[in-house]
Amino acid sequence: MRAPALSKKTERWEDSPERVGKGPGVALLENMRVFVRVVELGSLSAAGRSLRLSPAVVSHRLQSLEEHLNARLLNRTTRQVQFTEAGKVFFEHCLEVLEAAERAESSVGAIGGAPVGSLRVTAPLGFGRRILAPMVPRFHAAYPQVDLRLRLSDHLLDLLREATDVAIRMAPLKDSSFVARKIADLPRVLCAAPSYLERRGVPARPEELLSHHCLLLRFPGSQQFQWTLNTPQGPMTLPVSGQFDADDGDVLTGWALAGEGIVLKPLWEVAEHLRRDELRVVLPHCPPESVTLAVLYPHRNLLPAKIRVFIDFFAEQARATLATAEMVGAEPHAPS
Repeated sequence: MRAPALSKKTERWEDSPERVGKGPGVALLENMRVFVRVVELGSLSAAGRSLRLSPAVVSHRLQSLEEHLNARLLNRTTRQVQFTEAGKVFFEHCLEVLEAAERAESSVGAIGGAPVGSLRVTAPLGFGRRILAPMVPRFHAAYPQVDLRLRLSDHLLDLLREATDVAIRMAPLKDSSFVARKIADLPRVLCAAPSYLERRGVPARPEELLSHHCLLLRFPGSQQFQWTLNTPQGPMTLPVSGQFDADDGDVLTGWALAGEGIVLKPLWEVAEHLRRDELRVVLPHCPPESVTLAVLYPHRNLLPAKIRVFIDFFAEQARATLATAEMVGAEPHAPS
């Protein structure tokens, strides 16, 4: 579980060791936040960067907390930190206390107000450019006090280390500290330019993909490329290969349009190219597995209003936009 984010009231702590311990109640709560962040990120320096505190202040806060409890919480080395038995027990209680404190603050803030504050959102490159970015002005018009910080990347970022509030994903979900809310199942297609199909032939069976140039999306750590197709006999996974791969989906689309090979893409992303016959669907009777569009957010019983309203807004807008885009390619030109 991720510790609740710092509120505007407490996020700017004085970067001075001498202030550690001042104001017993507030200091204890702040020191608990530091302890939890150190555990989550695995080092004092990483926690300091996340909280905008120097390593010296982080160290002083941990020392103050241990002195207050009269117990060692962490065994610290130059490379890592590890729980003590007391630290493990205290960590679980810290999560409960910090979440309760945030609920109390949110309940009071909700009496007078609209969602406010900085909201950090990450999304895949192509999806972010074409689907998410055009929504931002409408979201800002509805919630002008929310400052949106958008980071686009096709790499699976470490959401805790990046202090991300909301992550939009179209990939396997591995962040156990975050909750996933499904938005939609996105159909995908195999497609290629007419020039490529005229030059290399149209595959009639899934196995024929093995002798074609496939344009491949590379993720960090990928060792091999596999495409899974839904055939009349059931799912079939093929170890495809090709001369070109890239970590940017838009690059693959450009190569496909240039006649360099067969690409696997979400239908919404290539629907307009299909309508204009710039690309044609390959193996329409054996479509690829769909991909799930999901939103990830921190595991909390009570979400800050800024996160809650963004997720609801995004879900409604994304479903409508994607449905319209997919309708454009609902009757794609398929080679005979």
